[in-house]
Amino acid sequence: MGNSDTKQIAEAFSSTATRTSSWLRRQFLCHSGLGLGSIALSALLNDRPLLAVGPAARAKQIIYLHMIGAPSQLDLFDEKPELTKRDKQPCPAEITKNRDFAFIGKTSVLAGSPWKFQQYGEAKHSFSSLLPHMSSIADEMTFIHSMHTDEINHAPAQMFLHSGFGRGGRPSLGAWVTYGLGSENKDLPSYIVLMSGPPGGAGTSLWTNGFLPSVFQGTPFRSSGDAVLFLSSPDGVNRTQRQKTLSALEDLNREHLSVTGDPEIETRIAQYEMAFRMQTSVPELMDLKSETRDTLEMYGAVPGKASFANNCLQARRLIEQGVRIVELYDSDWDHHGGIENRLPEKCRDIDRPIAALLKDLRVRGLLDETLVIWGSEFGRTPLQQGENPNQGKLAGRDHHKDAFTMWLAGGGIRAGINYGKTDDFGMDIVENGVHVHDLNATILHLLGIDHTQLTYRYQGRDFRLTDVHGNVVQPILQSSPA
Repeated sequence: MGNSDTKQIAEAFSSTATRTSSWLRRQFLCHSGLGLGSIALSALLNDRPLLAVGPAARAKQIIYLHMIGAPSQLDLFDEKPELTKRDKQPCPAEITKNRDFAFIGKTSVLAGSPWKFQQYGEAKHSFSSLLPHMSSIADEMTFIHSMHTDEINHAPAQMFLHSGFGRGGRPSLGAWVTYGLGSENKDLPSYIVLMSGPPGGAGTSLWTNGFLPSVFQGTPFRSSGDAVLFLSSPDGVNRTQRQKTLSALEDLNREHLSVTGDPEIETRIAQYEMAFRMQTSVPELMDLKSETRDTLEMYGAVPGKASFANNCLQARRLIEQGVRIVELYDSDWDHHGGIENRLPEKCRDIDRPIAALLKDLRVRGLLDETLVIWGSEFGRTPLQQGENPNQGKLAGRDHHKDAFTMWLAGGGIRAGINYGKTDDFGMDIVENGVHVHDLNATILHLLGIDHTQLTYRYQGRDFRLTDVHGNVVQPILQSSPA
């Protein structure tokens, strides 16, 4: 046998082996269901939780209120008498030494808050005069005045807060939660997003599934028209015809799934089925006209109107139906200028609805199992940015990643606590710092999930929401149930 014959036989054998190997891989992936990701997907589609790790869950559901653009904690919740006393005075050089800001230089002047503060509740939480309704429920809240993050600009900081990473491509908090815990209502998405205000922020990156199967991404609900695009059947198509079409699509998709084993096909099948069920469940759920006049007035909600108030009421309705996580994004909080005019306007949008939401959840027996989170991507500096008489006496404040405030309520949180502390100017943390990774570890802990165990293997390594960081903030938690 010549060398050419030997070479041909070797090439033929190699080709056959390659085809066999490829076939075996496809069959393995198809029959194994792609491992943990498929198990998680199956858990979600069958309303069964994937995880049963960590402590007993104190919370079952989450309502996350994100103020896009970063409200000034120094004008809302974190009173600084010394800063007010030294308003318009030059900032001491040691305060800004070795520190960078997004827009202002190091030679700015101090900016005290122009609003009066008062303490409320047994915990003596500080609220400015901009939040009269929220101050009435002070005892429901626990404040963290010592939050800090790694990112100084809006979109990266928003992604870092919600995904633990300052760039796109990682799963969001809601995606991780639904991946771990599944759904409680087969007729609705387990992760829903509601938006108010002008477009802004990092957009869909904040509720993306990242590298998790796409069934875990957030579903935005709109305020007018179909809550979800194309939810209604086209004119002339009745429900029976719609069902026949979906059945035919499912047959085709399942045939494709049997060949490729691609879990995204399973997701597609499930989403078509859910969309069909949502044609019945969603229109009634999104219609606020069924609420009493007293409830609508309490929230300041107007049926059919796009508003943060409507979204707060809608969040309560979704939680009642077993939706796992509802995120409300309200934009236009980026007050580099005109803060004396613009901040009061924004506070009027959110003050009454948030107070109503917590009261409503409490009355309906839902607050103890629902974790409510309020916050933003970072805070604001104690320094004045710019000076423009046409925009008010206090021009505005720059981004501040090193010290800001968030609050939590319900869902296993010890109500009425002030945790963490900043210096007299609100520039640096002096007591009990809480990093974004610590906050996310605590949120998962309250849901009964050990943040170090909720992982997903991607590109050769295990990923998690908190990366390789994060500690549960135990002092703000209720005692473990007996």
